[in-house]
Amino acid sequence: QVQVVESGGGSVQPGGSLRLSCAASGFTFSSYVMNWHRQAPGKQRELVATIFTTGYANYADSVKGRFAISRDNAKNSVFLQMNNLKRDDTAVYYCQANGLGGEYWGQGTQVTVSS
Repeated sequence: QVQVVESGGGSVQPGGSLRLSCAASGFTFSSYVMNWHRQAPGKQRELVATIFTTGYANYADSVKGRFAISRDNAKNSVFLQMNNLKRDDTAVYYCQANGLGGEYWGQGTQVTVSS
């Protein structure tokens, strides 16, 4: 059974940091491209960061230089380190796996940036 579970969300002041984690099981994690998306209230879901099976990463312009995606294939996990957080980063963050077997989504974790 496929599971994708995010954790690490919470409330933080502007300028603060959070590290999101995503634990996956039920598929060959190392063969899947892993993505972090986010959706703010009243807005469309946005692709934030992608890490390919090679370890190469891509970022949305809005988070470049502030966020870093990484993966640990031995632990079937992907991470999103978020630094210098801004109010506009407030959203539900979703982990997504994309590969030959299809795509799998987590339930999301809330990140709130507020003073």
